[in-house]
Amino acid sequence: MPVPPKSLKSAAFAVIAATASVAAVSTAPLAAHHHKSKSAPNIVETAQSTGVHNTLVAAVTAADLAGTLSNPGPFTVFAPTDTAFAKLPDGTVSTLLRPENKGTLTNVLVYHAVSGSVTSGDLVKLINKHGGSATIDTLAGETLTARLSGDTIVITDAKGRATAVTQADVQTSNGVIHVTDGVFLPG
Repeated sequence: MPVPPKSLKSAAFAVIAATASVAAVSTAPLAAHHHKSKSAPNIVETAQSTGVHNTLVAAVTAADLAGTLSNPGPFTVFAPTDTAFAKLPDGTVSTLLRPENKGTLTNVLVYHAVSGSVTSGDLVKLINKHGGSATIDTLAGETLTARLSGDTIVITDAKGRATAVTQADVQTSNGVIHVTDGVFLPG
């Protein structure tokens, strides 16, 4: 997937922040598979409604990305849960949320977003096409690596941290969310 021009990166920052986390995508059937419609919530509204993405929503708000992630897109966001953020070293989240660290926070959030609507099926096809490993270009201008572990897509970030997608293909009005059990950290 090509990296969008810098003008599109700004819009993508909001999407990434709304559901930060490029992790693994389960290929198993999902109970909560949503279909796009005009009345469907966007990425930000969906993240706000889950009850398990409060840290992500706070981060998107602190990075001023909510407006971007509410744009038409489409975007694909790997969205870490509150539990995923809690796995980071003590003080990481509170440090990132400080106003003086807005640039770093934005970069972390955009590292969880991809231009276009990429389903778990698309990811599996890419992985198989490329011999078991596929590189994904993020809106941050860095890459993630996707592999299969059984029926689960596992995403590895620049720091070598592997994250699984725990719920795939949550459709929104402006893209798709893949819920992850980890947070991606850029290189």
